[in-house]
Amino acid sequence: MNTMQATRLVAAREIRVKLRDRTFLISTVFFLLLAAAATILPAVFAGGPSTVAVTEQAAGPLRSAGLEVRVVPDDRAAERAVQDGDVDAAVVAGPTVLALDEAPDDVVGALSTRPPVRLLDPDAVDPAVAFLVPFAFAFIFFVTSQGFGVQIAQSIIEEKQTRIVEILVAAVPVRALLAGKLVAGTLLALGQIALVALVALVGMAFGGDGGLLSLLAPAIGWFLPFFLLGFVLIAAMWAAAGALVNRMEDIGGVSMPVQLTVMLPFFAVIFLHDNPTAMRVLSYVPFSAPTAMPLRLFTGDAAGWEPVVALVLLLASAVAFLLAGVRVYEGALLRTNGRTSIGTAWRSRETVA
Repeated sequence: MNTMQATRLVAAREIRVKLRDRTFLISTVFFLLLAAAATILPAVFAGGPSTVAVTEQAAGPLRSAGLEVRVVPDDRAAERAVQDGDVDAAVVAGPTVLALDEAPDDVVGALSTRPPVRLLDPDAVDPAVAFLVPFAFAFIFFVTSQGFGVQIAQSIIEEKQTRIVEILVAAVPVRALLAGKLVAGTLLALGQIALVALVALVGMAFGGDGGLLSLLAPAIGWFLPFFLLGFVLIAAMWAAAGALVNRMEDIGGVSMPVQLTVMLPFFAVIFLHDNPTAMRVLSYVPFSAPTAMPLRLFTGDAAGWEPVVALVLLLASAVAFLLAGVRVYEGALLRTNGRTSIGTAWRSRETVA
């Protein structure tokens, strides 16, 4: 078989194995439930407008405020409806608002005369949302790239430790073996993220948060290609790290630089998300661009050309790291006599047909 056929064969095998892996399935379900809960539960717990018992003569302002109005014949009937728990509140002569144990703010507001309000920044993002959105982008990229990257490295180490890699490279080219693992991991990670994004968008639509949905949709749309290239870059580093050692116990030493390249941008985006200058710089750094640039698009701080430039830079970086990872992988894969240094793997790359 040629290299392309071998790559497809290896990728298909890796995907089949992963789809039967209970840990992968549980993590996918967990992320989907988390996305659904984060977008649907706030609207569910917030409840709807208060139900108010009132006579027909006083019902006009309450209906205009969007409250659920229940017309009763007189004030006594209105008070009885509150005591029986049929309504949340009642408006009787005075006017006076009746409630059991808590003042209904929406009813009081509907009957109050409020001063005019002029917003100086009507498009500003809610502070809570401004924190949660960057945390969500950074957390998803961090967890997914780390999780799938570690699995790629572990798969390579297992094949070296059991010496099955010698059989594999006799059947398929070394590059096809690596490409199949990277393609499988990328497709699985991208599919998982796409499902999470879909559930989040549906949850926001169900929760009635159309304003947030319109703001998030472009950011999520850009997040997917940024995530794809960023994941390829990180996965190539994990593959090279896995090829350098022969035992699972040794992965911690060689993987520390890879973990830092994921962890440091994660914390930088979290703690510096409200610093425009820092976020502008982070949106062009390959390791932080997958989270920083979609965040700037969400907040409206990025010009239309910026994500294109950042994506091109990330593409060039991903290709460079992929080529370097392939070279290290080829030079270290068949070395089973202990830990291999990056320099040794780079100089003594073995090419297997």
